[in-house]
Amino acid sequence: MAAICFTKLPNPSSTTAQQALNRQRHQHITQPNSLIVPPHSLNSFTSLPFSRKILTARLSTHLPISATVLSSLPTAKPERFGSSGEKVPKWSWKAIKAFTMAELEARKLKFATTGTEALLLGILIEGTSVAAKYLWANGITVFKVREETIKVLGKADMYYFPPERPPLTDDAQKVLDWAFDHKLKSGDSGGEVTTSDLLLGIWSEVECPGHKILAVLGFNDEKAKELEASTSGPGFIDG
Repeated sequence: MAAICFTKLPNPSSTTAQQALNRQRHQHITQPNSLIVPPHSLNSFTSLPFSRKILTARLSTHLPISATVLSSLPTAKPERFGSSGEKVPKWSWKAIKAFTMAELEARKLKFATTGTEALLLGILIEGTSVAAKYLWANGITVFKVREETIKVLGKADMYYFPPERPPLTDDAQKVLDWAFDHKLKSGDSGGEVTTSDLLLGIWSEVECPGHKILAVLGFNDEKAKELEASTSGPGFIDG
């Protein structure tokens, strides 16, 4: 008697469902909106949903803007100049950048305000000015200042979220005013208020944290006079 062999036929419904699933997986992998950028195809960045213009615009909303920084820096009062037409000193870009870095450093340390210790850190982090190079040359570094800052002011609450632009302390505001007035009194009103003026302003506020930190790290009146002598000449450029 001949043997009868039965073969198992595929289930049409399950086959169709499997094919649909495969198509769905394939579509998900090759989705054009995927944010995966092959390392060998940098030009494909322009075809992604986040174009350069959009990305730059979004980042700029989170970065400090020089106009908002300038609003916190002191300017000359009109009665100081009258109608003589004398030029008004402006803040150098390195001083503005140092001030911006000070605000960011205050936030990084989770402080509610931007103090003189933050201004000192801002000068060091900016790093390219004469004042910053002078501090580094004398062994006063960012790491040492941060360490002394914690010793003087204590450690902040790690769960505290500081404001986007921590307001200035009274001491820090006095330092900014001192730096601006120092430039006016130097006779070089047409020049710029530099990071050197800012550093000397920190040193002038004897009771502020920034002064205490500088003193612990070896800064003294002789070094302050040396820095002032090398940066107080007419036409001095902060660099």
